[in-house]
Amino acid sequence: MTEIAPRPLAELTTLRVGGTPERMIEARTRDELVDALQDAWAAGEPWMVVGGGSNLLVGDEPVEGVVILVRTTGIEVLPGVQGGRRRLRVEAGHDWDALVAYTVEQGLAGVEAMSGIPGTAGAAPIQNVGAYGQEIVETLVEVELLDEATGGIETVPAADLELGFRTSVLKQHYGHGARRSGVILSLTLELEEVGHGVFPVRGTQLRQALGMDAGAAATLADIRSTVLATRARKGMVLDDADPDTYSAGSFFQNAVVSAAFARTLPAECPRWPMAPVIDQTRIIPLAAYDGVVAPPVSVQPDVKVSAAWLIEHAGLGKGFHLPRSRAGLSTKHALALTNRGHATAGEVAELARYIQQRVQSEFGLILQPEPVLVGVEL
Repeated sequence: MTEIAPRPLAELTTLRVGGTPERMIEARTRDELVDALQDAWAAGEPWMVVGGGSNLLVGDEPVEGVVILVRTTGIEVLPGVQGGRRRLRVEAGHDWDALVAYTVEQGLAGVEAMSGIPGTAGAAPIQNVGAYGQEIVETLVEVELLDEATGGIETVPAADLELGFRTSVLKQHYGHGARRSGVILSLTLELEEVGHGVFPVRGTQLRQALGMDAGAAATLADIRSTVLATRARKGMVLDDADPDTYSAGSFFQNAVVSAAFARTLPAECPRWPMAPVIDQTRIIPLAAYDGVVAPPVSVQPDVKVSAAWLIEHAGLGKGFHLPRSRAGLSTKHALALTNRGHATAGEVAELARYIQQRVQSEFGLILQPEPVLVGVEL
């Protein structure tokens, strides 16, 4: 591992804000990453890992402790998988979109709709990244985790990560620490071998994004190029020449609310039912059976509603900014808070608080931030 001169995190995050840490280490191999983390833990030193810096809002003040830059790369094809499937082990610091490009080149389906998402592969399971109906939970097999509690490396099955809507046991939510503290060293994906020809496009959201009817087919390359073009139109593909991309992507999560609350929102608000909870099969011992079986309880699934729609219909349109602030909503997408040029983290946070207040006043719910906030309060 190499200790380097500390750089402002404003130079290393896609929001282009953040103070300078006391120390900075660049880890280019797995061993270097493990050594840097174990040393920090043994010393009781505050620490933070940074990959692509695409899901971070870091405060303007100097950052206490050490920042470890994860620069590990590599894709390994694993043997022994059943026909029609292929498993890939990916190092944590590998660029996510480069990984997606590789899978498309290899004719492997499962992550193509997540083209253009910035950041590194190791960050993807932490918040169960997803786009256009695909989520990493659908293809993730396991991760190698360096556990802070034990200091050891464990292979953790995907099922033990409790992957949910933009969450996992490793995710630090605003106001709440991660339920398990550790750093992903690698992840293993299992993908479907579909080749380079057309294949049925699954998922309503993806078909809508592609402008396709049910039963339509496309190639992986077509899906990737369409998704990249769609994201670019929304300012969601990094571009140094476009301030609309100086963001953390979607700053607020789409809100998941009860079906009853969703009915209080305007009918035009886009919404998607979450998967219903299926009751487990009940087994009644014969000796206890009295001829009567209670009817099943009807459970309405929660509903995911569009945060972008709520923001715009609270009167905050694309390009909105507070007076004299250098932070503003993207001119292309109301869900992205952007740095319009030398904004501070304080200005971004001020805008985020204002948006929360307006949406709460108009619709009665508080939008939750998606990025990890360090040294910043909303």
